[in-house]
Amino acid sequence: MSDHEKPHEDYIETQSSSLNLPEVEKSPTLDTVHNDEAIKVLANYTGDETWTEEEERKLLRKVDWRLMPILCITYGLQYYDKAMYSQAALFGIESDLELSIGNRYSFAAAILYLGFIIGTYPAVTLAQRFPIERVASIIITLWGTCLILTPVCFNYRALYAQRFFLGVLESGISPMFMLIVGGWYKKNEQAMRMGIWYSCTGYVSIVSPLINYGLGHITGSLTPWKYMYFVAGAVTIIWGIILVFLLPSDPISARGFSERQRYIAVARLRVNNSGVRNTHFKKGQVLELIKDLKFWLIFLIAFLSMIANGPISTFTPIIIDSFGFSTLNSLLLVIPAGFLGGSYMLIGSYLAYRFSDKGVRSWIVFTAQMITTIAAILLVSLPIEATGGLLFACYILPAIGGGYAVLMGLQIANIAGYTKRSIASSGLYVGYCLGNFTGPLVYKTKDAPRYVPGFITVVVTSFAAGVIVLIYRFICVWENRHRDESGTSEGYENAYQDDLTDKTNPQFRYIL
Repeated sequence: MSDHEKPHEDYIETQSSSLNLPEVEKSPTLDTVHNDEAIKVLANYTGDETWTEEEERKLLRKVDWRLMPILCITYGLQYYDKAMYSQAALFGIESDLELSIGNRYSFAAAILYLGFIIGTYPAVTLAQRFPIERVASIIITLWGTCLILTPVCFNYRALYAQRFFLGVLESGISPMFMLIVGGWYKKNEQAMRMGIWYSCTGYVSIVSPLINYGLGHITGSLTPWKYMYFVAGAVTIIWGIILVFLLPSDPISARGFSERQRYIAVARLRVNNSGVRNTHFKKGQVLELIKDLKFWLIFLIAFLSMIANGPISTFTPIIIDSFGFSTLNSLLLVIPAGFLGGSYMLIGSYLAYRFSDKGVRSWIVFTAQMITTIAAILLVSLPIEATGGLLFACYILPAIGGGYAVLMGLQIANIAGYTKRSIASSGLYVGYCLGNFTGPLVYKTKDAPRYVPGFITVVVTSFAAGVIVLIYRFICVWENRHRDESGTSEGYENAYQDDLTDKTNPQFRYIL
């Protein structure tokens, strides 16, 4: 695929001196139903339409500093709130809410993702129709409110309801972040930025066990785990309120950028051939997505790979505790898993960025799947006395996170058309949620502490996901070759006109 990606990279390199944009009619009335809203920025700009490489680098640094810390804090909070459930299990939530009977604990973990599935499409539809920063702020404030009410739950049924609605409220964050990255960065820049904020799911696990261990030892009239939820809920509400003033949603409307910076931010994204923003919902693009085999392959990869996230996010502290460690030591031993999980995501994303012209992204996802497969095999086959080997397996099990971080970037880069891209981002996340819903349910109480049937399931599903990645790669290679043979070379004249999709724009090329 490097031959197909090379024109894209060459274009970027030659842009240091100038950029020849297609002629845009500077009219007071602009068509934003069919065209991308970026057309407004290009058409209304009256300054020099060329820029230097240094100008672009300076702008990119500004975008990074404006976006990345905010996305990282938000996503870290979301995972902190989700992962708290497994740590609260060590401080009495199971006995207080009758979760130790049957599969109640597993189902309470899984139902969060059922809420995610229900809430994803409404959230992303709102984010397309209204400013993303406002939608995100409202959603985060509401989920913080839902979280702080967790101690009100008096039995497992009440917890089921609370976690379902928590999932509904949290559901839109990841797809919205994918849209934000797709609207600010070039294809070759997206994978690294996606990995930066997604890596916080791992790195937040470095500090959350220590915080929750301290909170779990507060003496008072309430059970220790309740204080954990009070603090997390309050912090989330405060962050949700201030987010509306901090988050720049897209280069078209973001505050704090000059007219020239806004122009460069929009014009440089022409190489993506996927647009920046269009607020009009287009049913035709949805139908096209439904018929797109590549979308369903990505969906299957997300679903199958995330079944392994059941033991990672819900059972890791319990599994480590079963090795004979104390509660404190079990929490401390979760920290390396968090550090390594975050590092897998950053390393995978960096490799995708560093070798973007080599077509390595699908290979990175495949490798991550194979590492997780090996980890699950070790957890099934090693004896309980092999504590070191079992811990090693627990620590490499989250390698799928590195693959998923790259997969998100692959999905965004290979889909054009704003409605199609919005729905595809939600669809990928639905696959993610279905996998996370299924994962905890295959780990049954009667199988503790080894959970052999659950880890055998992970072996099969992780390997199958790796095979599907290779099929996806083959189809992209075939489609690129077919477009090359048709006589239409890769180009960017149609980047914003007509809000074209990857299917309807013959100049579009898929990355690998």
